Amino acid sequence: MAQLKAARVADVPTLDVVAPGLVVAGADAAPAARAPGGRFSVVGHRGKGMNALASADRRLQEVRENTVRSFNDAARFPVDYVEFDVQVTKDGCPIIFHDNFIYTEEDGIISQKRVTDLQLEDFVQYGPQNEQGKIGKPLLRKMKGGRMLNWNVQSEDALCTLQEAFEKVNPRLGFNVELKFDDYLEYEEEELTRILQAILKVIYEYAKDRPILFSSFQPDAAQLMRKLQSKYSVYFLTNGGTEIYTDVRRNSLEEAIKLCLGSGLQGIVSEARGIFRHPAAIPKIKEANLSLLTYGTLNNVPEAVYMQHLMGVNGVIVDLVPEITEAVSELIALPEPDPEVENLSNNQAAKGAATPNFSQREISFLLRLIPELVQ
Repeated sequence: MAQLKAARVADVPTLDVVAPGLVVAGADAAPAARAPGGRFSVVGHRGKGMNALASADRRLQEVRENTVRSFNDAARFPVDYVEFDVQVTKDGCPIIFHDNFIYTEEDGIISQKRVTDLQLEDFVQYGPQNEQGKIGKPLLRKMKGGRMLNWNVQSEDALCTLQEAFEKVNPRLGFNVELKFDDYLEYEEEELTRILQAILKVIYEYAKDRPILFSSFQPDAAQLMRKLQSKYSVYFLTNGGTEIYTDVRRNSLEEAIKLCLGSGLQGIVSEARGIFRHPAAIPKIKEANLSLLTYGTLNNVPEAVYMQHLMGVNGVIVDLVPEITEAVSELIALPEPDPEVENLSNNQAAKGAATPNFSQREISFLLRLIPELVQ
C-alpha cells in the first residue's frame, strides 16, 4: 500500500481558490443543516484506523485494529462512531475481527483457520492476552499477494467480543457494526438468520442508549437485518462500481439505491472513488431520502474529505483519525466530543437536510481539482 498523506488543510491554498462564476450554494451555511444527525460525521475505521502492515506509514501500525484500545483511542478525538467488523463463532458468540481467516505459526509451521469455524475459547487464544503473564498464539496476516507478515503493532490489545466492546468502550461513541461475511461463500437464509439473531441478542442486552448503525456488503444479510428489526438503521456497503462481482446488486451505486428502496434500508456506504467517478449518483441518493457515507484510502486526504462534504456526502470512515478530525474541524467547524452524540441512524434528520446544490458544470470543475488535491 502506498504511503498515505494527510496534510494540514491550512497549508493547501488550492481550496481557497474559486473559479470565476463558480457559486458553491450553501457552502457558508451551518454544517448542522446538511448532515444526518445534524453534522458532517467522521467515523473511525476499525477504531483509530486499520492496520496496513505493508505500508511505510507507521501511523497505520500504531494500535491493533478492532480492539477496545483502538476504539477508546478514537474516542479521544471528535468522531461520532467507530466502525468494526462482526462475525459469529461456531458456538454462537459475536466477535470483532475483520479477516475471514486467522493465521498463526507454531514450530515454524503456518496454520490457518476460518474465524467462524472457531469456538470462542479458541479465538481468544490468538494474539495478546488480557490475563497477565499469559502468552497467546502469535498472529500473522496474509497480504493480498499471498505474503505472510507478523501482525505486530506499536500498541497492543487483546482480541475482543461484541459484548466486551459495549461494556468497555466510551459510551459516547456510536457503533457502526459491519455484518461481515465471506464474498466467496453462499449463505442460506436460515444460516444468515442464526448469525444475525446472535448479534442482535448482544445488542439488545448491552447497547442501552448507544447509537447503532448496521452495514453490510452482503445484500441478503442487509435486507434480512432490516426485516429482523426496525430499531436501528441498516446501510448497504458497496464498492460503487470500482470492482465487479457476480451479484449485480454490488456493482454500482444505481443498484445500491434500488436495493435500499426495495428493502427499506436507510443509507449507502460507498467506496469514495465510486462517488468521485459517479457524482451524479449523489442527488439520486438524496432524492431517495438515503444517507450517504464513504470509506477508502481517499478519506485519509483532507482535501478529498472536504470536497465530499461540499458534494453532499453525510460522513466519512477514516483511518487517520487525528489528522482528519483536525482538518475537518478547521474546515467544517466539527464540534468537540459531546456525550449527547448525534445519531446517524436517525433517518428523519436526513430527510430535511439541506445539501449544497451544484450544477453539472460546477461538479465537473470540482472533480478536475481532484488529481492535484490528492497528490
